[in-house]
Amino acid sequence: MSRLLPFFGFLLLVALFGFGIWWNTQHDQREVPSPLINKPAPAFVLPKLDDPAQTVSRDALLGKPYLINVFASWCIACGEEHPVLMSQGKSIGVPVIGYNYKDAPDDAKDWLAKHGNPYDMIIVDREGRTAIDFGVYGAPESFLVDGKGVIRYKRIGPLTPEAIEKELKPAIAALAKESP
Repeated sequence: MSRLLPFFGFLLLVALFGFGIWWNTQHDQREVPSPLINKPAPAFVLPKLDDPAQTVSRDALLGKPYLINVFASWCIACGEEHPVLMSQGKSIGVPVIGYNYKDAPDDAKDWLAKHGNPYDMIIVDREGRTAIDFGVYGAPESFLVDGKGVIRYKRIGPLTPEAIEKELKPAIAALAKESP
């Protein structure tokens, strides 16, 4: 019997591997539910990219909804998303706050100078500590935060024209209906 244990261990590993492949084909990895949806955005105080002596806090942004877009100069998918933000960012109906993630500020400035700046403001999380509180997996990600500071929508991966029209704009419209 003890000689069969390695064989049964091998069969167990094959079964787990097969289950993992099946699971990944059945579930969109971008649809990871966020435990922060309908919960207050984490408190933060982060410097501005263009003036690190100035900081922006979650509390300073209260009053109007906004979209936080996590990006970095090293992020390949951010390069795919960026033209979409350049063409549609100003038309979505809320300010777009750039959240520069684990990036050297000079690299981010150079990247934006080359590709354009779609953001109303850019904050910097060089170490990525605040991103942990937001549950950021990597760049790009986007969070729609209402005027009370509550996260109402999260997108993992690049914003696309389809995602903006079918997901983000309806979420923004729902916020407008909630406001008195």
